Amino acid sequence: MITIGITGPESSGKTSISKYIAEEFNGVLVEEYSREYLSNNPKYDLNDLIKIASEQLKRIKKAQKDNNLVICDTELTVIKVWAEDKFKECPKEIKKLYSEQNIDLYILCKPDIPWTYDELREDKHRREELFDIYQNELDISKKNYFILSGNKEYRNMVTKDLVKSFIRGTR
Repeated sequence: MITIGITGPESSGKTSISKYIAEEFNGVLVEEYSREYLSNNPKYDLNDLIKIASEQLKRIKKAQKDNNLVICDTELTVIKVWAEDKFKECPKEIKKLYSEQNIDLYILCKPDIPWTYDELREDKHRREELFDIYQNELDISKKNYFILSGNKEYRNMVTKDLVKSFIRGTR
């Protein structure tokens, strides 16, 4: 079983590349739970982020039980960085959940594509700064990751080759 986590700042193409990988490789897509959670109430605090992290991990683990390839459109790196950036702290509950997350390959999406408005997005002008924070977190945590950049066609081509190679290398 292989799990690929798609991570990075908002409006950097995470959902698009997640759906592409799931379709291209017949994988199971674990969607971003925070969108579902916040759609009814876009105001949130740290307790909400703990609930989001818990449910996101629960859904990832459930998908990992029964599937050969799991693609996570957002994972707990996003929630950890979100808490640290927005609230200047990451609760121990989120850190614990983050440490329990089992991702084989992270794809870090560079925000070099046009911003797309979404009522839940907050940081249009900080995407590059946040990208650097994500990369630093992945480095510090010694995660296996690849930086994905370019337009949609290029991203799809590179990702297809990357995932093929990764799958071959794990057999």
